[in-house]
Amino acid sequence: MSSKQVKKGHPKGLYFVFTTAMSERISYYGMRAIFTLYLIKALLMDKELASTIYGNYTGLVYLTPLIGGYVADRFWGMRRSILLGAVLMMMGQLFMFFSALYYQSGNLAHWLMYIGLASLILGNGFFKPNITTMVGSLYEPGDKRLDSAYTIFYMGVNVGAFIAPLLAGFLGDTGNPADFKWGFLAAAIGMLLSLILFVGWKNKYLIGPNGEQLGIVAAGKVEHNMLEKEKSPDRSKKQNMLEFFLWSLGGFILFIIFRYALDFDIIGSFIFSLCILIPAYVISDRSLTKIEKQRIAVIYMIAFFVIFFWAAFEQAGASLTYFADEQTNREMLGWTMPASYFQSFNPVFIVVFAPLMSWLWLKLGTKNMEPASPTKQAMGLFLLSIGYLVIALGVQGVEPGVKVSILWLTGLYFIHSMGELMLSPIGLSMVNKLAPIRFASLLMGIWYLSMATANKFAGILSGLYPDAGKPKMFMGFEIATMYDFFMLFVVISGIAAVILFVLSKRLQKLMHGVR
Repeated sequence: MSSKQVKKGHPKGLYFVFTTAMSERISYYGMRAIFTLYLIKALLMDKELASTIYGNYTGLVYLTPLIGGYVADRFWGMRRSILLGAVLMMMGQLFMFFSALYYQSGNLAHWLMYIGLASLILGNGFFKPNITTMVGSLYEPGDKRLDSAYTIFYMGVNVGAFIAPLLAGFLGDTGNPADFKWGFLAAAIGMLLSLILFVGWKNKYLIGPNGEQLGIVAAGKVEHNMLEKEKSPDRSKKQNMLEFFLWSLGGFILFIIFRYALDFDIIGSFIFSLCILIPAYVISDRSLTKIEKQRIAVIYMIAFFVIFFWAAFEQAGASLTYFADEQTNREMLGWTMPASYFQSFNPVFIVVFAPLMSWLWLKLGTKNMEPASPTKQAMGLFLLSIGYLVIALGVQGVEPGVKVSILWLTGLYFIHSMGELMLSPIGLSMVNKLAPIRFASLLMGIWYLSMATANKFAGILSGLYPDAGKPKMFMGFEIATMYDFFMLFVVISGIAAVILFVLSKRLQKLMHGVR
């Protein structure tokens, strides 16, 4: 295929990565759709504890990409990292299956679940940042198709996310706690499909723009070694050890502050400390030029605002699932829709509208009218705030125990989906365009670190869900009704949207021509 032909469409490798990621997302979102319901209905946990475990799990899922990104950049390359991640995640889903199989066995079910979660967390760390970075590797630097490519990739992720809750919910969310195991088994099979696809066809489709096989060599290691040779004399081992000690001390101090001064739990303190420490460590690298540092700073600033987006958006797996289960009228023509099915609403909207959004960015790009990435993401945050405002108005004045129309939750998911299309695939593309190649996977890991922080924060906020008429406090404000709870997210995401929009022009300058 000629270069001219390639530029008219997208390389075949994009659709291979699309399919591999889609199968993996069937696994992840299938498990997530029934996870909190399993904790409450089978393991008989209360909502606050279930929200904490959910937040810890999803937070750590987005933390470990730092490990996977670093190992891929410096040692293994992307292919081996993706392969290891797929194997670990398949094992994790099988442990979840066995936990649900023995759900009445008390401690055994809990330990099997925790082993499964640990395997899923570590496996995701190797799989997610590298499969995402692989998309950018299919294109030459500066290729204007990249935003469009990441939107198409994101559509593949959401095809999997659409299928998963329907499949896992149909098999596992039946009202019988003994059936949760079938939902987890379906998630394990989804991961097996992803593994088979990757092993069988990676050599055929993972080919770069110059015809080279992608992801075999740790490209960051090669470039890093070249830069090291150009430096004037190497630093002594003693100096390296001193730096390591100082960074470790800084991390310990941050952990103590979050744990004891701010009263977060151990996992939250660990995630929040790393969210500050790791980005600071990366940007302090001596090999970075001034422009590279400024571009990385843009990634960090956008990632900070993304925390507020995902903290509100990821209520889908916890508080919004509780709301769907308890306070939404799910009766349709004599059939009661499982609460887990609501988690398919967002991905189906993404799948339907992602091609339109991809076309829109391409069209605006040809006319030099495409908004810069920070502006797009500010628009995404604003839409998130509007979504919560809609459902807050829907529940205002509604008595506890009274179920509201399914249209309110459907409207929220639709508006949030439009916001997600403005923010998430654009963010992935932005990281790929701004990151120096030797830090490509690692900076993608840092992008996911912001999502780790957001997901842990989401679990904390979900714990404020009004339950049994017991008011809860957040930063001096009382959360007593569902209206109060949803308005909290209106305020958080709305303020973040305004600030990011004000800063967007300044951030665009720091991107030095990258849009």
